[in-house]
Amino acid sequence: MNQQSARLGHKFFFTLVVLGSAVIAGTTGCKKDEPPPPLPPPPATTAAPPPPLELAPEPEAVPDAAAPTEVKKGTGQAGPSLKKCCAALRQNAANAPPPNNDYMLQAAAACDALVAQGQQKQSIVTAVQVALKGVGMPVACQ
Repeated sequence: MNQQSARLGHKFFFTLVVLGSAVIAGTTGCKKDEPPPPLPPPPATTAAPPPPLELAPEPEAVPDAAAPTEVKKGTGQAGPSLKKCCAALRQNAANAPPPNNDYMLQAAAACDALVAQGQQKQSIVTAVQVALKGVGMPVACQ
């Protein structure tokens, strides 16, 4: 092979490489960016929670002046067993956060008064439960 044909071969090869590269670059060049996917819909708005239930105190029953009233006296049986309940309420109130400590102190005061009157155990326990307003009752009271 002579030099001229070798140069021609190199030029041809070089031209093919340049043209091939240009074709590849032209077809795979800068692609247009795809648009971003749509944003998710905003979360559904939730309804506001209902306001807390407020209970109105019941009006105290006014005794009829014409009706005879009976005064029930206690039997004196509940005193010693529920004194521990009253003491447990006071002790628990010392460690309870507000407003629970106030409820426990009120329940202890009611407990002391009813025990001193000699009321029956069930009426004392009921009064203590009402005064506690849902706060846990000590084991000594149950």
